[in-house]
Amino acid sequence: MEIKSGENKFYIGDDIKNTDAEVHYVPAGATRIIVDHTHVGEQLRGQGVGEQLVESVIGYARENNLMIVPLCPFAKHQFEIHPEYADVLAK
Repeated sequence: MEIKSGENKFYIGDDIKNTDAEVHYVPAGATRIIVDHTHVGEQLRGQGVGEQLVESVIGYARENNLMIVPLCPFAKHQFEIHPEYADVLAK
């Protein structure tokens, strides 16, 4: 599965408007992004796709010196169980 980058999101699927899975974020100033939504379609659930999408946002934040505010419950949980993500967690 290829994770693609779109406008304020990372996704899996053939079309940006019709994704099979996605994690969405919004800019919050010059140094922060808010992860506000994660969705994984039924056909991809249980395969670690959500985690891979969150990892894509983590990588994007690290590359661009951004901090993440995880408002999405799934993303927030990923930060709780992965202490190695603390370097990009907004305090």
